[in-house]
Amino acid sequence: MKTIRWSKGLIVTIDQTRLPEKLVYIKLRNPREIADAIKNMKIRGAPLIGAAAALALAQTAYHSKAKNAEDFINELKKTANLIRSTRPTAVNLFNTIDYILKLTEEFKGSVKELKKHILDECFRLVNKDYEINRQLSLKGAELIEDGDCILTHCNAGELATVGYGTALGVIKAAFMQGKKINVIITETRPLLQGARLTAFELKKAKIPFTLITDNMVGYVMWKGLIRKVIVGADRILLSGHVINKIGTYTIAVLAQKHSIPFYVAAPTSTIDSKSKIEDVIIEERKPDEVLTFMGRRITPKNVKVLNPAFDITPPELIAGIITEKGVIRPLAEEIKNVI
Repeated sequence: MKTIRWSKGLIVTIDQTRLPEKLVYIKLRNPREIADAIKNMKIRGAPLIGAAAALALAQTAYHSKAKNAEDFINELKKTANLIRSTRPTAVNLFNTIDYILKLTEEFKGSVKELKKHILDECFRLVNKDYEINRQLSLKGAELIEDGDCILTHCNAGELATVGYGTALGVIKAAFMQGKKINVIITETRPLLQGARLTAFELKKAKIPFTLITDNMVGYVMWKGLIRKVIVGADRILLSGHVINKIGTYTIAVLAQKHSIPFYVAAPTSTIDSKSKIEDVIIEERKPDEVLTFMGRRITPKNVKVLNPAFDITPPELIAGIITEKGVIRPLAEEIKNVI
């Protein structure tokens, strides 16, 4: 399943807010519609958001009427600023935009040639995402043994990428190799990406799984039901700190307490080589995500809400980071070597 694709200037992607009830593909006509889809979680998952950023820039190049390079570059920068404003935490989006804009500074040629160059590079980045995640998944599958029960949090599968997936890609690759495995998935409050999206993917792949609420993780570990934890990432710092869906840090602490290896699966495009912890903006989302459930209010009126979308897991809790270039330890020198 390809989660996003290009079709003659339109971006075709799955509306993830409609799953699992309906598999609905939407057509996005311009970068503003792409930005709205990212903000409203129709497009989500760090690698997929990065791909969407590339396609927003490709859309700008495709429709541009600019007669000179300066005007065209200004159009790209306008789109870049729009997409940058959508979600502040996942770094793939920013890495993609920075890479494409840097190409415009280095390019020598006509504006027509520049437009084609930008289009080609944007498409290359999107196609590359699928292959990178496939390689990552095969390398990660080597860590999984016959009989393993793996816990995963949120959704880091096909739906979070152009295709194949990261943490869930590792699990699927192991299953396809014939390993007898089971998966425990957290519902992932408040937007239920585990219950809605991961369950949808695992059911489609016919991989055995059990759904638990987020606050059952300690219990299932105490019962000895989990052998490994594999999660995705929205940003990885050179310090080895991993920013991922809220609740990840809690799971990592519990995993260490119960001597369960905790792995992070993410492509190298998720590495942030510039920021320190204090630079990272943790996205705060709308209170209604916590105050309501399935459109119905579940709290009294005038309740104060804290709704961070992500948390930060320190390197001492992480057994390894699974990348397309291999499994590395969360150490600066090893992270730098795979960038």
